Amino acid sequence: MQKTSFKRVAPFLILALVALGALFIPSITNYADASGKYNGADTTWVLISTALVFLMTPGLAFFYGGMVNRKNILSTMIKSVVAAGVVSVIWVVVGFSLCFGKSIGGFVGNPATFFFFKDVASGQPWGGMPTVPFTLFSLFQLMFAIITPGLVVGAVAERIRFTSYILFIVLFSLLVYAPLAHWSWHPDGFLAKMGALDFAGGTVVHISAGCAALAGALVLKRRKVHIEKIETPPANIPYVLIGTSLLWFGWFGFNAGSAGAANGLAVSAFATTNTAAAAAGLSWMFFDVMKGKKPSVLGFCIGAVVGLVAITPGAGYVAIPQSIFIGVLAAIISNTAVHIKSKSRVDDTLDVFPCHGIGGIVGMILTGVFATKTVNSAGADGLFYGNASFFFTELKALLFAVVYSFVVSFLIFKFINFILPLRVSEEDEKIGLDASQHDEIYLDPPRPIHTASDIVAKA
Repeated sequence: MQKTSFKRVAPFLILALVALGALFIPSITNYADASGKYNGADTTWVLISTALVFLMTPGLAFFYGGMVNRKNILSTMIKSVVAAGVVSVIWVVVGFSLCFGKSIGGFVGNPATFFFFKDVASGQPWGGMPTVPFTLFSLFQLMFAIITPGLVVGAVAERIRFTSYILFIVLFSLLVYAPLAHWSWHPDGFLAKMGALDFAGGTVVHISAGCAALAGALVLKRRKVHIEKIETPPANIPYVLIGTSLLWFGWFGFNAGSAGAANGLAVSAFATTNTAAAAAGLSWMFFDVMKGKKPSVLGFCIGAVVGLVAITPGAGYVAIPQSIFIGVLAAIISNTAVHIKSKSRVDDTLDVFPCHGIGGIVGMILTGVFATKTVNSAGADGLFYGNASFFFTELKALLFAVVYSFVVSFLIFKFINFILPLRVSEEDEKIGLDASQHDEIYLDPPRPIHTASDIVAKA
């Protein structure tokens, strides 16, 4: 009883200690910009982009929430949205330092560099965004850190305990996301120094989340409905359509905002993002029709998201025409991967690894093929333009990201399962996680049922 009581108190106690610690951090003045480094248009664009990337988190919640069983809609949606709370606090305390603090051997940032956002407000602009305030750069990067653990939700939906997932968000953010972000986006990160390019998060966001999703599915094992091959139709396809639209809209900030300025590169990244998503949505839908299926809302939506994933690492390095090829090919490969996975014993509930993991891998490989300095002089020419060495650099970076994110995420899930129950009970799974984990349910139209005990009684 004592252990259970402490587990209930621990999350609030930790948050309270962080809040008390924040009282002792001295306030600092904002960077005065006496030399006129800030640019109003660039600052405005990155502010808008930051808000757009945040919008992707509720978009993801709708996207995933619409695809699960009706009795798990709320529990699936909150697991994506709650990352905004958990990661935002971690980011201010230590997360930003681990990603962009003074490099420790090219592996991770010194956690003391910006501890509790020390010196962030008064800091000089970041080299990758030299014309916007350093605080704005840190907030833009925060939005990427928020959505990444939220992506993993789809693979472990309908069976993972909520408190265990909160702990996963914390450990994943500190041990997987932060090192990968440092490797790829800090100038002293070892992948950056190796010459690997990831414009907006192919490795840092999508490959890491996809591999963590696979690890989580393997550790949590299969749902009862998966074992018994029971078909569970999506709860609300309009939610999926709304979620896709919000993701597509927000992704313009995700990719075009990564240019760091209101310039031609942002316009190019905006165009490649839209084109790849459009081509991939059509590719997935038409590929399904070719296999004898009917064109579906779900198919187009999933395909469009795969195209957005695949273009992310190369959005600011590849030309607009080649983004069509990237979208079409990524959708075909992910569609095939989903089919293969459906025949396997792996229970990745919403196909996160085939879509985000494989989509990110395809995107990194094709960045190595189609990147060109005519689009971005700070980038590199790829294999298509005669530079095989850059292509192999991207492959090496890809291998590092896949192995590291899968192994560490697998160990994180195993560790959590050792100290907390990772999976809900069979009875809770049967009732549904909305009721068993949150004592709330989604009903349309509403009915006078409010608690888990009510549902059991009705059953």
